[in-house]
Amino acid sequence: MEGRDAGRELSTAVVAFHEAVGASLGVTAVDQRALAVIMGAGSVSAGELAREIGLTPGAVTGVVDRLVRAGLARREPDLEDRRRLVITAVPGAFGDTFAGLAKAMAELTDRYTPAEQAVIADWVANTIGVLREQTRILTEG
Repeated sequence: MEGRDAGRELSTAVVAFHEAVGASLGVTAVDQRALAVIMGAGSVSAGELAREIGLTPGAVTGVVDRLVRAGLARREPDLEDRRRLVITAVPGAFGDTFAGLAKAMAELTDRYTPAEQAVIADWVANTIGVLREQTRILTEG
């Protein structure tokens, strides 16, 4: 498979995987992205989450409602400002959802030498940078 075809196939496979994860958890891909942001930050306000994932505050309310309903996140009082709510992830929110993927990816990684793993890690890191930049260009118009 050529590089261009491989990139397209990888993208399609990642999207399909996240759609399957979403279906099993009862959330959308955007909801999963929001949950990843929440988990990475520890807790965020709805406004912070909206800015981070590029949605309006109203749209984020729907995202948070779905995450709360699915038992993946909760709204809690902000410890620094009790008038404000923050969104936190429920510990172990994804449960075993990614366990099979983690195991399979560890087995795949073990096939490569440390030098090959470094090249792959470099490619992935640079791909993430390209995707973030292209996303920024598309969203800023």
